[in-house]
Amino acid sequence: MNTSSISRGAVTFSLLAAWTVHDLEEMATVARWSRTRVPVLRERHPQVPDPVWRSLGSVDGREFATAVGVMGIIVAAAAADGYRTGGRSAFYQASLNGFGLHGLVHVAQAAATRGYTPGVVTSPLLVVPFTLWARGRLRRAGVLRPTRARDVTRGMALAGAATAVSHAVARRIRAGTSASRDTP
Repeated sequence: MNTSSISRGAVTFSLLAAWTVHDLEEMATVARWSRTRVPVLRERHPQVPDPVWRSLGSVDGREFATAVGVMGIIVAAAAADGYRTGGRSAFYQASLNGFGLHGLVHVAQAAATRGYTPGVVTSPLLVVPFTLWARGRLRRAGVLRPTRARDVTRGMALAGAATAVSHAVARRIRAGTSASRDTP
């Protein structure tokens, strides 16, 4: 990476900083949102299967915070790999792309639900602009991989898989914590 245009740490580790701010918004709002908005949405969209509504309506704040912590490890690993490779890492670039695309998903969710959804404030103000800024810096440094449709798919797949893994690990951790508390 051409360090004369910008330090590689500013581009790579800023992914972790932007993600942290974004996920703090989600952590602060998801439990209340699921209690207040899910019943309204469930009534508005009866065609959505009940398991989806049960899952959204039963968000446990501690489990969600644990999932955010697990995701933080993944994002930190992507940022560190990006730093190590001067921004060239496929893992870092796919994570960066996934982060930006997931910001667009938040905006689409808010539009679809006709209201606030957790993460929608920081998505257009931070997530998407940061992603565009970082991609621009990588492009100017000559290390941004060409973006093809499959790269967009990879970014979204990585974001989805990381989210699923984070929540699965969080459920196991919380279940283990609950079980150890219940054991005499």
